[in-house]
Amino acid sequence: MSAPDIPAVDAWLRKLHDDITEDLETLDGRGRFRRDRWSRDGGGGGGDSRVLTDGAVFEKGGINFSRVAGDALPASATAQRPVLAGRSFQAMGVSLVLHPANPYVPTSHANVRFFIAEKPGEDPVWWFGGGYDLTPYYGFAEDARHWHSTAHGACAPFGDDVYPRLKKWCDDYFFLKHRNEARGVGGLFFDDWNKPDFDGAFGLTRAVGESFLTAYAPIVEKRRGQDYGERERQFQLYRRGRYVEFNLIYDRGTLFGLQSGGRTESILMSLPPLVRWEYDYEPEPGSAEAALYSEFLPARDWLAD
Repeated sequence: MSAPDIPAVDAWLRKLHDDITEDLETLDGRGRFRRDRWSRDGGGGGGDSRVLTDGAVFEKGGINFSRVAGDALPASATAQRPVLAGRSFQAMGVSLVLHPANPYVPTSHANVRFFIAEKPGEDPVWWFGGGYDLTPYYGFAEDARHWHSTAHGACAPFGDDVYPRLKKWCDDYFFLKHRNEARGVGGLFFDDWNKPDFDGAFGLTRAVGESFLTAYAPIVEKRRGQDYGERERQFQLYRRGRYVEFNLIYDRGTLFGLQSGGRTESILMSLPPLVRWEYDYEPEPGSAEAALYSEFLPARDWLAD
């Protein structure tokens, strides 16, 4: 089994962070990311948070790089993985969330990350994780097919079973149990991934990270100029509430960051700038809003349609 190459992962993540930043500024056309480098309180690493607001496309977008380390893990990590107890750790990754202004342009999230825990005299415990998912407010089947086709292509070199497994993992993970509904139309998700070896797991992670904009940018370009009114805007703000609920209740990265003493501003960067909740909302039958619930949120095989 190939040994973990931490410097190689670090270098690739930093380059991905820079490349996506530049490409998103080009895609937006007007907005520029504010860059905020930070160090973890008490030492143990830091990061580079970049936030764009009030762009031509993105009402808010953020892309983070972080690399943190510590002598012990928080309870959220060791409770489910007792083997990590008593080990020092390093965690590094790139994560991004994009909240467009136009309700016809979907919100999207992506991240890629690497984790390693070490203890003298024992083999390191390490894995990769990541993926990307799409959260439309108004669904278009052609967009969902393009999104999943790109995800399929990224996984294909690593085995025929990889895309179906990561697609189902995403459907299961980005699900709001208290609402009994999905967050969006899914995509890819994986965690604790260390197979078949370091080189293979790193290769899959690179393929996922480097295919994100290939999946997302064409959808943005197609929908960014679509006319909308107050009805669509209010529905977008309502559905953003689901995004907030998931991130604060279920998201592992958010929980790990807060419990491990991470930088709160960077961790909560993923939240939208405006959102609303409405008591007992029901979409009008037969409307485009109702179609989101009936045709797009239920898990389905988009490549078979």
